[in-house]
Amino acid sequence: MLNYLLLVLYAGAVLSDVEKRPNFVVILTDDQDIVLGGMTPMKNVQQFIAKEGVTFANSYVTSPICCPSRASLLTGQYIHNHRTQNNSLSGNCYGTEWRRKEHRVFANALHDAGYNTFYAGKYLNQYGVKEAGGPEVVPPGWSEWHGLVGNSVYYNYTMSNNGVPTYSTDLYLTDVIRDLSISYIENQTESQPFLMVLAPPAPHQPFTPARRHEGVYSNVTAVRHPNFNIAVDDKHWLLRMPPSPLPETMMPELDRVYRSRWEALLAVDEMVADVIGALEVNALLDNTYVIYTSDNGYHIGQFSQVYDKRQPYETDIKVPLLIRGPGLKKNAVNPQPVLNIDIAPTILHLAGVKAPDMDGRPVKMEKEEIGERYMLVEYYGEGRDGSVDEKCPWKYDGDNLAQCYPEYDCKCQDARNNTFACIRHIAQRLNMKYCVFADTEKFAELYDLTADPYELTNAVDGEFQAIIVWYNNYLSHMLKCRGAKNCDDPMGEFSN
Repeated sequence: MLNYLLLVLYAGAVLSDVEKRPNFVVILTDDQDIVLGGMTPMKNVQQFIAKEGVTFANSYVTSPICCPSRASLLTGQYIHNHRTQNNSLSGNCYGTEWRRKEHRVFANALHDAGYNTFYAGKYLNQYGVKEAGGPEVVPPGWSEWHGLVGNSVYYNYTMSNNGVPTYSTDLYLTDVIRDLSISYIENQTESQPFLMVLAPPAPHQPFTPARRHEGVYSNVTAVRHPNFNIAVDDKHWLLRMPPSPLPETMMPELDRVYRSRWEALLAVDEMVADVIGALEVNALLDNTYVIYTSDNGYHIGQFSQVYDKRQPYETDIKVPLLIRGPGLKKNAVNPQPVLNIDIAPTILHLAGVKAPDMDGRPVKMEKEEIGERYMLVEYYGEGRDGSVDEKCPWKYDGDNLAQCYPEYDCKCQDARNNTFACIRHIAQRLNMKYCVFADTEKFAELYDLTADPYELTNAVDGEFQAIIVWYNNYLSHMLKCRGAKNCDDPMGEFSN
């Protein structure tokens, strides 16, 4: 009888612990900037997440492009460790090497620990294509799977619904993700915790708003910061290539893209309100962490670029990060430097689940001082045959250039040697960025963001040589680091 009573008490204690485990909702947008006002349309996000939780003022990504950044968020690893270098299959965007290591995605650890896991929306850019197994493949670790086949679109897409491909022509994808998520929430109970990842396409190109939102921002124009459409002579060659500055005839197109991106985000903002409402109605909100972020930022006209990402500047690598949940302060702003590789270990830490080896570290939610951190940003440039238009003068170099179109005045958006690694160094009295490019010039750029927030002046030739040597050594070590302890302090006793 005593043993029976002990067994009952033990089972009750285990059940109690399970019931206390928090739920997680991760909302991951696509190309949403913060530097250019990308959060302005997000009134519901501000009301239901920011005012009820914490906004991280120094949130960055490991790469200014979708697939490598998403792979970092999912694994908690830097690019040189998960090896997804660009958006192509050959660059390991849902390539063979990724699929061999896909069990490292943090959802697997939660699933193995008893969590229900749900995914809806864009995953990795090449997911579901024929060469990667097609939409019949369901990535491991997900109890319920609704993955977009290929890159971001809004209409005319195929989704893999638990391995069954479904084609849609006229259903707006963000609204489909919203409906799937609410249905899922309505079937959850307090007895089993869950993870839900919602990955809408907005505001990625082609920047298509829901029909109900077309024209809402018709009077909005692209923000004109001091670095907007200025000619540069102290930055790497891709920014120096003509035309510089862009002709005035390009300005209406930049304005169109800017407001279309805002309009495309309005459906996401509505989705956030509906998801929060569903969690509250089903008595799940108080025990749920809601995390809102983006895979990378975006530029529109800065330094005479057109519109894209793939650059090391703040527009492209700084992203929104807002978290609400049990025990967190409300309406708080946290200045500590955070990377997207920190999200996976943070979730696992809050869930009480042992994490596999990761380069990121759990975010200290209660920490209110900046501290000091060296963060690595990597990008591996692409040349893409077929994306250099015949009408452009650079057509002879189509293997080394990418996205050169007459509608961009033939200003290319990428190149193979647009390959760089940066140290983003933030401390109480330091706000620095140092980048080195893998080109024939071995070009380097250094910015003091405190004195020069718009990165107007490349200070690499004006600093003491010892500082450059220090950053070069640190960058070299960071590019080989593995594991949170080593990536936080890759130079051991030489680090502060």
